Amino acid sequence: MTREPLSVVVTTYNNAATLARCLASVDFAEERLVLDSGSTDGTEAIAREHGAQWHVEPFKGYGPQKQSAVAKATHRWVLLLDADECVPPDCRVAIERALQQPAVAGFRIPRREQVFWRLAHPGVRHARMLRLFDRGRVRFSSDAVHAAPLVDGPEGRIEEAFVHHGEPDIRTKVQKINAYSSGMVADKAAQGYAFVRTRMLLQPPLQFLRSYLVNRKFLSGWAGFIGSVTEAYYVFLKYAKLYESRQRRRDE
Repeated sequence: MTREPLSVVVTTYNNAATLARCLASVDFAEERLVLDSGSTDGTEAIAREHGAQWHVEPFKGYGPQKQSAVAKATHRWVLLLDADECVPPDCRVAIERALQQPAVAGFRIPRREQVFWRLAHPGVRHARMLRLFDRGRVRFSSDAVHAAPLVDGPEGRIEEAFVHHGEPDIRTKVQKINAYSSGMVADKAAQGYAFVRTRMLLQPPLQFLRSYLVNRKFLSGWAGFIGSVTEAYYVFLKYAKLYESRQRRRDE
């Protein structure tokens, strides 16, 4: 049975270390498109080597940048990836099967994480990401950091996971946590969060328990424990930086 043609869309900025693996894993797609925001490493050469369309635009924010990239796709169905993600063979088969007669607006796919020196145990509860969708029925959330696609219509599910290689070591994880938590301050301030000090006290340990026990990251051994601690630290920093921002404005 034939399937719907597929466009794979990737946004990049200095991703030479991971882009080749990403693009090679989706060589089954009819179109691969990269929207870059001014890379100075070998990202462009790698994209062209793998036959991807190459576009460059100044970074407009996570949501607007991804929306612009999706708008450049030729085909109705789009698979949206980050440059540090890839599609293993079993996930590829599932995607192609889903596109044979899609009766939904998009599909959520589990994402298996690299946890520092290893991949997460298969028994870990993976987050499901809306990454395969009908581009005519999608918009992006306005979140400052974690902008995500939202579809107008029903969603389906694909059970085989794609893989995220974005955090190969603790140092990289902590750098991301610091940057993302700072990027979210303005959004959280605009939302008028109450009980910030209480949240700062209670939510980090609750996040650790949710991550380590409920999401079963204990199955990944010490890597899972360290990862769960850093997730709790991320929650702490979000509220600590919001509290700091409010104190600074009050003292001005």
